[in-house]
Amino acid sequence: MTSLVTGSRVDDTVVDPASTQAPTKKARRLFPWVVFTLTFALLLSDYMSRQVLSAVFPFLKLEWALTDTQLGALTSVVALTVGLLAVPLSLLGDRWGRVRSIVLMAVIWSLATAGSAIAANYEQLMLARVFIGVGEAAYGSVGLAVVLAVFPAYKRASFTGAFMAGGSFGSVLGVALGGALAVQFGWRWSFGAMAVLGFVLVLLYRMFISDKKLDAHRVDDAAEGEPVSVPGKRAPLRTLFSTPSVIAAYVGSGLQLFLAGSLFAWLPSYLNRAYGLAPDRAAALAALAILLMGTGMIVCGWVTDRLSRHVAIRKWTTAIVYSLLSLVLLGVGFALEPGAPQLLLLGVGIFFAAGTTGPAGAMVANLTHESIRATAFGTLTLANNLLGLAAGPVVTGMLADRLGLESAMKIVPMVAVGALVALILGRRAYPKSLLKVNAPAVTR
Repeated sequence: MTSLVTGSRVDDTVVDPASTQAPTKKARRLFPWVVFTLTFALLLSDYMSRQVLSAVFPFLKLEWALTDTQLGALTSVVALTVGLLAVPLSLLGDRWGRVRSIVLMAVIWSLATAGSAIAANYEQLMLARVFIGVGEAAYGSVGLAVVLAVFPAYKRASFTGAFMAGGSFGSVLGVALGGALAVQFGWRWSFGAMAVLGFVLVLLYRMFISDKKLDAHRVDDAAEGEPVSVPGKRAPLRTLFSTPSVIAAYVGSGLQLFLAGSLFAWLPSYLNRAYGLAPDRAAALAALAILLMGTGMIVCGWVTDRLSRHVAIRKWTTAIVYSLLSLVLLGVGFALEPGAPQLLLLGVGIFFAAGTTGPAGAMVANLTHESIRATAFGTLTLANNLLGLAAGPVVTGMLADRLGLESAMKIVPMVAVGALVALILGRRAYPKSLLKVNAPAVTR
């Protein structure tokens, strides 16, 4: 029977039988960090290429006489493409080779970013943005699967939170660097610089990481309840939804990120309207808030691993606490009048707003087979986008049109109630879900 209490684990590796020599002790320690560093750097490049567009909105609007709707569509088309293609391209990564898939994806989005720099009109830029979405669609899921493959299971929440926080940091870097380049050299150089960065990182990735090296350094460290890998065997895709707990993890994570999506899109406007800040000052303050959110993802993931290393179900408990804190702090914060107390509460609430990211990734990893791990993360990405990052800005905008933005932001935190319900139900079903996931491995 699977136990919900786990003991200490040893960081060990499984050596590819085709390899003639096992990795040295020094290589076992160094290579995982090379994998994390380069994969994280490519994630930064991913989001820098995606979000640099926001920095050049004023230049495009003036040069091509674009409407706000047209500008917004250039942003939305990337999220839409990512949402539609995340699962099939993640499945391709599991089948074709994760490292090869990462290199191909990064080449595609870097070429598309270069294409944005030379676009002659709106239609060409829109086409380039579609291909940026194609390249980025499965990167988060496949990249995370690569990172988790070379680190022990008890560190999953930490590395999931740290890896996914790259989206926040990359967004801020893309806007800041893109804006500075656009002012000094013109908007085309903003895209060009992001493309060059992407190509350089692809070259480094190809030089230092391969599927063969990854297999040689793979950690043989199954988490509590995780199915034991059988050579030559792949788990059926239906196991992506085979337990109530994994479905609850998808839904709870997606609904919680509704808050993050709304804050990404509307916090600058809220600060502009509620506090009367100039757009540049509002954007700068919002950027600090996004960095705070990214820091919260890292810290919350680390805390989760510390608390749940020997008691697995605490992953769910910490996720519930993070969601509850964001609900209370943001709910009370947006209900207050503008001022220092409100900003303090909002700051702390934003810190926890995406804190469930690390625990959710660890839950999904524990409840799905390693052979389809990237596809499982692709499914999580789909939920995060459709229920959260894509839905949040749109629904908040609709509420703002009817009620005003300040009133709309008072309602947004209530979505965390749905996340809490899903997480609580997932926690209750976790013991039986672990047994069900492990049963096929026991009988083989």
